Amino acid sequence: MWETITNKKIWSGLIKNVAKDGSYYYFEATIFPILNYNNDIVEYISIRTDITKEMELQNDIIATQEEVLHTLGELGEWRSKETGDHVNRVSLFSELLARAYGCDEEKIKLLKMASPMHDIGKVIIPDSILLKPAKLTEEEMKIMKNHTTFGWEIFNKSKHNLLQAAALISHQHHEKWDGTGYPNNLTGEDIHIFGRITAIADVFDALTNDRVYKKAWKIEKTLEFIKSQKGLAFEPKLVDLLFENIDEILKIKSKYNK
Repeated sequence: MWETITNKKIWSGLIKNVAKDGSYYYFEATIFPILNYNNDIVEYISIRTDITKEMELQNDIIATQEEVLHTLGELGEWRSKETGDHVNRVSLFSELLARAYGCDEEKIKLLKMASPMHDIGKVIIPDSILLKPAKLTEEEMKIMKNHTTFGWEIFNKSKHNLLQAAALISHQHHEKWDGTGYPNNLTGEDIHIFGRITAIADVFDALTNDRVYKKAWKIEKTLEFIKSQKGLAFEPKLVDLLFENIDEILKIKSKYNK
């Protein structure tokens, strides 16, 4: 804003400010530099409209959407006899990795809100397969893999960015960097960054926690496996970022590990 108006141009935008009581208020403003005969700035004039109530309503809607998606994500985990902590951890791991990757704040927020839906398609998988405590047969595995497509079909008709992100994450979180994943054998950057990040976050959490078909792996074994999959299952940069931020990731794991 300052750069624009000191260059004698008009600035328009949204401003978030802090009131004396510590609360936030929002307004849309247009600021005009006033010039004298020598073309020097002598003062500024601002026209502004208070939109605090509108922004508070919008923030409430976003918070409600996030809570609904998170609850649906927990429903998917409940069906597979997992706790809601899994979706909490994957969401926070994804947020951390997205920020370290250099994603902008809007994408980070969208990923954090949508990633809990990565396994929502499992609500359609029969219990006999979803809860089987032994290795799945080839035919059972084919059915299990359909959860990615089911998740996509649940959300992809929506035009809302949040639900579109949920559809994309559900569809792509089992794709692999080298093209050996499913359901579409996507490779490299053809996999959306949301899918790539959620994939490594989900695998790290799944391996380090008990599941109906296995006991939790130790952290060291999990990291060895993820390192072995660098450039295969996972984007090399994301593997490096996971190792660089492992202390913060373990703090999240400890906090959300009931």
